[in-house]
Amino acid sequence: MISVANLELRVGARLLMDEVNFRIDKGDKIGLVGRNGAGKTTMTKVLAGESQPASGNVSLKGSIGYLPQDPKTEDMEQLAKDRILAARGLDVVLNKLAKARDEMASDDASVANKAMGRYDRLEAEFMAAGGYSAESEAAAICSNLDLPERILEQPLRTLSGGQRRRVELARILYSDAETLLLDEPTNHLDADSITWLRDFIKNYTGGVLMISHDTGLLDATVNKVLFLDANRATVDVYNMNWKRYQTQRETDERARKRERGNIEKKASVLMAQANKMKARASGASAAQSMLKRVDRMLSGLEEVRANDRVAALRFPDPAPCGKTPMMAEGLSKAYGSLEIFTDVSLAIDRGSKVVILGLNGAGKTTLLRMLAGVSQPDTGTIIPGHGLKIGYFAQEHDTLDPDATVLENMRRNAPEHLGDADVRSILGSFMFVGDDVSKPAGVLSGGEKTRLALATIVASSANVLLLDEPTNNLDPASRAEVLGALSSFPGAVVMVSHDEGAVMALKPERVVILPDGDEDLFNEGYLELVSLT
Repeated sequence: MISVANLELRVGARLLMDEVNFRIDKGDKIGLVGRNGAGKTTMTKVLAGESQPASGNVSLKGSIGYLPQDPKTEDMEQLAKDRILAARGLDVVLNKLAKARDEMASDDASVANKAMGRYDRLEAEFMAAGGYSAESEAAAICSNLDLPERILEQPLRTLSGGQRRRVELARILYSDAETLLLDEPTNHLDADSITWLRDFIKNYTGGVLMISHDTGLLDATVNKVLFLDANRATVDVYNMNWKRYQTQRETDERARKRERGNIEKKASVLMAQANKMKARASGASAAQSMLKRVDRMLSGLEEVRANDRVAALRFPDPAPCGKTPMMAEGLSKAYGSLEIFTDVSLAIDRGSKVVILGLNGAGKTTLLRMLAGVSQPDTGTIIPGHGLKIGYFAQEHDTLDPDATVLENMRRNAPEHLGDADVRSILGSFMFVGDDVSKPAGVLSGGEKTRLALATIVASSANVLLLDEPTNNLDPASRAEVLGALSSFPGAVVMVSHDEGAVMALKPERVVILPDGDEDLFNEGYLELVSLT
């Protein structure tokens, strides 16, 4: 269904993957894994036909359903329901049927008769596309992804980022494509929806390739693993389930470490021999050849060590501020007749840690955007305190300019006194080095965008951090670094997260529960609600 032959992937001049070969066949459930920046998202874009490889061939057979990390929809006025039904072309037919049904009730006999004839033709077209059973199938998928009818009847522009992504996931699953390419499909799903998605993927008759940091999903579904090894610029294919892969991967890595050790020993012996031979005039040429050989042997090892790093970071001390740098009074928001929340008030004290909780659609992201000054409340006010300096992390990476480079995004957020060397040093701690800083933000993977957005916050010396799902798309090592930095940050943090580990690392004192805006002291009993958000 998808066949990959001798694929070479590059980002600018940097080689990501070379001589990649694999297939996605019917019944394959493949986990595509590797550290952030290894090329997982780039690979899926190439497989989906949205990007071109540097060389090699991708042969497609049958239909493809592709869920990117950051889905974009041109028509934001489209109803969520129509967006999903459009996957099988049913949205247009249903809208035409509704119009014909209205015209059939016309007092004008000519209009009514024409509408009746048109209705019969449209109904035949509708039934040929699966009819009412197909519409029922879409409704079942939506129900399991926590997309109730009140959400489906809204324009996409009124939905939160999490709701829009669930709409896109529903559309892809409903498409009945022969091959699914899913980039972080569990983002913004609650625990019940994740459990349902596992069963859906297990029972899916087509091929599935997915990128996911949800090891529970991988463990429950995959029968093949593709490991993108950034150090060796290659893909290792493991025809086995997740647990067996983990064991085999450890075995393979131990073998490579032994091989590295043997190479270092050989290089050390050659270096000693070369140094002895250099002392003799007759041995100078041979010594030079040995040293070149040593350089070739060690250059690969140095590259391995450089690429094995993860983001090593700490948030700098926040700028000085008053006792209560931010307050909000009487905030409310509604989209038309749909009320999101009303009369929400809160105070963020210096150094306080607050988690915003609530079910999907309760307005968590909307509240953070208001506090950040990105959107305005229908009623109520945000009251900045003395010295307030906000650092806002948006789950959709809205704070980044996709057309600007990594370095340009950093400079726009960094204080004027921060020199170029300091900016590059911060980027280096987030694993953006060399040519990486010249890449446009729009070509970065989801994990790289997360790291860049966090880096801009680090550069800002903010004293109130507003974080909307800050661990999304991060590999386990980078996630651990981010959580470690958050746990020791002395400034205030207001966080939205479905990641229980992130909430525990923050050690919050308070929770704000939406849509009512109730406040309470945090206790571990709230962790169950965290997983449902």
